[in-house]
Amino acid sequence: MLAAGVGGQSERLAGRRRKMAVESRVTQEEIKKEPEKPIDREKTCPLLLRVFTTNNGRHHRMDEFSRGNVPSSELQIYTWMDATLKELTSLVKEVYPEARKKGTHFNFAIVFTDPKRPGYRVKEIGSTMSGRKGTDDSMTLQSQKFQIGDYLDIAITPPNRAPPPSARLRPY
Repeated sequence: MLAAGVGGQSERLAGRRRKMAVESRVTQEEIKKEPEKPIDREKTCPLLLRVFTTNNGRHHRMDEFSRGNVPSSELQIYTWMDATLKELTSLVKEVYPEARKKGTHFNFAIVFTDPKRPGYRVKEIGSTMSGRKGTDDSMTLQSQKFQIGDYLDIAITPPNRAPPPSARLRPY
């Protein structure tokens, strides 16, 4: 009788192990595809997004953000966490008419404080191009783990110059 109890228990444990193995097969892609909670822009207060731009195709150096300093090319945009890169591109183009030219490349990066050591870190999140649809157009700040207080750095490359290799649009 004791042997039957042990055997039944091992079968239950084996069943649990199989179930756990199936449950743990969630991929990073599936996690990223979880739908974002929609933001009601009528009821949700916008955040202040501090945006820094360059027109040489390269992001600002991290030392330009040190000791309370920030680069001088600051735009302040009131927006929401569901703002897309294409939406932010159009807001930047309103301020910089030269960036409206077809083929102008916008490479986006989040600049955030490093919790492990003093200073800032940068995370490239995507790119857009004036006059062309791209795979990153619908990417949102929220989907890239942007947090209120982070900065957005946009490297703008004019259409007649190729962006740096790390900032090229991905092929479809």
